[in-house]
Amino acid sequence: MTTGARRRSLRRQLLVGILVPVLGFVAIASVLLYRSALAAANTAYDRTLLASAKAIGEQLAVEGSGDTMRLTAAVPYSALEAFEADNRSRHYYRIVGFAGEMVSGFGDLPPPLPPQAGETHVYAALVHFYDARFRDQPVRMAVLLQPVAGAQGQGMATIQVAETLELRQSLARDLLLQTLVQQALLLALIAAVVVAVVQRATRPIRELSRHLRERPETELSPLPAGDAPRELLPMVEATNGLMGRLSHLLEHQKRFVRDASHQLRTPLAVLKAQVQSARRGDVPPALALAEIDTTVDRATELANQMLALAKLEQLRQQHDTELVDWAPIVHAVALDLSALIAAAQLDFDLATEPAVVRGHTWALRELTRNLLHNAIKHSPSGGELAIRLVTSDGRAVLTIADSGPGLAPEQRPRLFQPFAASGPKGGSGLGLAICQEIVQSLAGSIALTDREPRGLVATISLPTASV
Repeated sequence: MTTGARRRSLRRQLLVGILVPVLGFVAIASVLLYRSALAAANTAYDRTLLASAKAIGEQLAVEGSGDTMRLTAAVPYSALEAFEADNRSRHYYRIVGFAGEMVSGFGDLPPPLPPQAGETHVYAALVHFYDARFRDQPVRMAVLLQPVAGAQGQGMATIQVAETLELRQSLARDLLLQTLVQQALLLALIAAVVVAVVQRATRPIRELSRHLRERPETELSPLPAGDAPRELLPMVEATNGLMGRLSHLLEHQKRFVRDASHQLRTPLAVLKAQVQSARRGDVPPALALAEIDTTVDRATELANQMLALAKLEQLRQQHDTELVDWAPIVHAVALDLSALIAAAQLDFDLATEPAVVRGHTWALRELTRNLLHNAIKHSPSGGELAIRLVTSDGRAVLTIADSGPGLAPEQRPRLFQPFAASGPKGGSGLGLAICQEIVQSLAGSIALTDREPRGLVATISLPTASV
C-alpha cells in the first residue's frame, strides 16, 4: 500500500509543472538576453571605435612627393579620450601607410584581417569589425580604410583601433544579473501564488474529508454540496451515489435479518410444539410425522426464498449480465415441475419461441419457477394451465395462465410486498416479491390480471437483446 509520504502532492505537481517550464524559458531567455546585450554593447562601443579611428584619420597628412612621399600622423588626445571613461578596458591603435609601412601606434598589433564575405554594417565608412586576440586578451578590432590626399599626392591609409572586452562583457553581465534577479523574484512570486491558489482551491476537498471523518459509522445521508466549486461537484455526486447504494445495501441487510428472525421463528416454534405433542402421545405417530414434515417443508421453502432474495441483491450490484435465451429456461423449469403438474392432473399447454434477453440465467430460472409453482399450487385438480413465450416489438413476453380462484380484492394493494401476499393455501409470501425484484433488475414489468371465467394470468415483459 502506498504510504502518505510517497503519495504525489497536487501542490508539488503544480509547482513542478509550472516552475520547470518557466525555469527552462528563463534559462533560454537569459542566454538570448546575454547575447543580445553583448551584441548591443558591441554596437554601441563599435561606434566609439569608429569615431576614434576617424579622429585619427583626420590628422593624417602626406609629406614629400614621388618616391619620397610618406604618411605622417599626429594622434590627438581627443581620438583616445572616449576610452578614458572607464579604466577596466585598454585600447591600442596602429596606422599603416600607403605601402604597408608602420606609421604610428603599437607595432605588435596583428595585421588586419580582410572583411568576411557578405559582411554588412550600418556605417558609411570603409570599416569592418571583428574579434581577435592581442597580448593573450580578447579584443574588438576596428579597421578603417582612410583616403589621405595632399598637394604632393594621395593614397589609402589603414587605421586599426582595438579595445579589450572587459567593459563590454561587464556591461552585459550586469544587465544579465539584473534580469536574473528580476526573474528569480518572478519565480518566487509564481511559486507563492501557486501555493496560495492550491491551498484555496483544495479547501473544499479538505472540508469534505473532515466532514466524512467526523460522520458516525452508520451515517450514509448525502453530502452537502454547499459552496463547492463546479469541478468538485462530480466527485460529490459520485460520493452521494455511493452513499445511496451503501444505504440501500445496509437497509436490505437490516430488513433481511429482521424478516429472517421473525419469519423463521414461527415455523421453528410450530415444529417444536409438534415434536412435544408427539412425545406426549397427543396425536398418532403417523399424523405427528406428517405434520412435522409439512412444517419442515414450509420452513425450507421460506429459507430458500429468503436466500434467493439475498442472492438477487448481490446480482443487482453486478453488471456482468449476459445474453440468455429464455425459451430453454422455461422448458427446463416446466420439466422440473412436471411431477407437480401430473399430480394435480392439470391440462398443461406449453408454447415458446426463441427470446434472447440480457440478464442472469439464475434470475430468469427463479422468476419462471416462482410464477409456475404458484400457478400449479393454486390450480384445482384437473384444471387448465398454459404457458406462452413470444416476442413482439422488441419485448419478450411470458404469460402463465391458471384456473385458480384469482386474487381477492384485499390482496391487491399488498400484492408484491414481502410476507403479505400468501393465499389460503399457505406460503411464505415471498414468491411475488422475488419476481418483482427480478423483473425490475432486468428493466421489465410484471402484471397479474384476472382470467375469465376464473383464474389468474401472470404477464412478464422484458426487453429483448441482439445476439
